[in-house]
Amino acid sequence: MSASKPHHAADGTFRNPWPDSAPHDWRDVLRWARDRRREERDPTPPRGSFPRAIPDVVQPRVGTGVHTATWIGHSTILLQMDGLNIITDPVFSERAFPVQWMGPRRVMDPAISLDALPPLDMILLSHNHYDHLDKPAVKRIARAHPDATWVTPLRLGAYLRGWGARNVVELDWWDSVDVKGTRITGTPARHFSARRMGDRNKTLWGGYALERGARRVYFAGDSAYHPEFADVGAQCGPFDFVMMPIGAYEPRWFMHVVHVDPNEAVQAFEDVVSPHPDVPIPLMLGIHWGTFRLTDEPMDEPPRRARLRWKERGLDPARLWIAKFGETHAW
Repeated sequence: MSASKPHHAADGTFRNPWPDSAPHDWRDVLRWARDRRREERDPTPPRGSFPRAIPDVVQPRVGTGVHTATWIGHSTILLQMDGLNIITDPVFSERAFPVQWMGPRRVMDPAISLDALPPLDMILLSHNHYDHLDKPAVKRIARAHPDATWVTPLRLGAYLRGWGARNVVELDWWDSVDVKGTRITGTPARHFSARRMGDRNKTLWGGYALERGARRVYFAGDSAYHPEFADVGAQCGPFDFVMMPIGAYEPRWFMHVVHVDPNEAVQAFEDVVSPHPDVPIPLMLGIHWGTFRLTDEPMDEPPRRARLRWKERGLDPARLWIAKFGETHAW
């Protein structure tokens, strides 16, 4: 590891290289908890409250030149790209927590079960938080899809190998690798990592740009707003499909350093497409909402605010995809 890279710290951990980017400490967590007890917030919706669709997944693979995405929930998306099956941040457990008897519980079930997935060629992991890295799911996928390649940020591979994954590729920001005819580039994100006491920022976090044939895809991972979204577009675009988080953003005093809000998500999208003004804008899927109650905003607010901001910015409404759970869309 080279400390000359601004996101590499001298002590071997990782950091966000932009101002005002240090995640809050335990004292602020306690402050947030106190505020939540004092302030009334919208109740968590009943189980199964959000619209669902029947997934249109092709078994075992789509044909040449066909590209689809299916939103399974949260940041879990099944990409069927030109004969390749790719899944992002596969989370299938009931709770996004170290144990399954407490912590954030699903409001929406996974739209596709683990057993119903097509043969997976590649798994993309953005970081090690429990709503993005699901140990039981990793173990089951590793057994059921032993030839799949796992693509992770730096130092996350040790977890996966310990859970049974065979083929693991670790990427730094802006590193690229070719996997099964697809060019994959690690991209910056403004976030942090932590999975247990004492391991904060010991593994990297990030997103991915994919290029397969003439098609390009961007999975932003989990991120607050930062100044390098335009660089992602310039170096890895123009994109045909963008997966951008839109939820888990309140209260802003706490969450602004780790998660975009819907306005910032639209701004990040505009930054990504800005280097290519003569190219039609890609389809954007809003992710990271509606599955687990992680923060204080109403769970149905992220898509409403994203649509409003999209309209205010004069963007083509057909290019914003607020998916039903399980919905499949060609792009």
